[in-house]
Amino acid sequence: MKPKAVAKPKAAPKAKPAVKAVAPVRVETPKPKSSADQSLLSIVMAQLEDAKAEDIIAINLDGKTAIADNMVVASGRSNRHVGAIADQLVDKLKEAGHRHIRVEGMDQCDWVLVDAVDVVVHLFRPEVRSFYNLEKLWSEHSPQEPHAG
Repeated sequence: MKPKAVAKPKAAPKAKPAVKAVAPVRVETPKPKSSADQSLLSIVMAQLEDAKAEDIIAINLDGKTAIADNMVVASGRSNRHVGAIADQLVDKLKEAGHRHIRVEGMDQCDWVLVDAVDVVVHLFRPEVRSFYNLEKLWSEHSPQEPHAG
């Protein structure tokens, strides 16, 4: 005869807590982006539009040269307008935290160059712009800078 298996006593069910402990949730409100966080190119483009610059063209220089990431070419209606656009642009860039800005050509204001390191801005009177035609020089079809290697 086979011995009968002895039944093991069942363990008493564990008491469930009435309230479950939950780890506190930390909610962070996103900080508003400062003007220094904005893209340099977007600041330049917005300021040129605000200053009523005409025929604004941005040219991506990636793979063409190491002097800058982008070049912007725009026109002013007169020498005075070109100078005012340049002054306002420099002020806006400094306000946004960009400090290494160089400006050339403010004495004549026929062609003013604003070098903001990663973006180079050329501001022209219309006649001077058509004479130099930088857009054609730096177009997609222009020769690219030779790569070392």
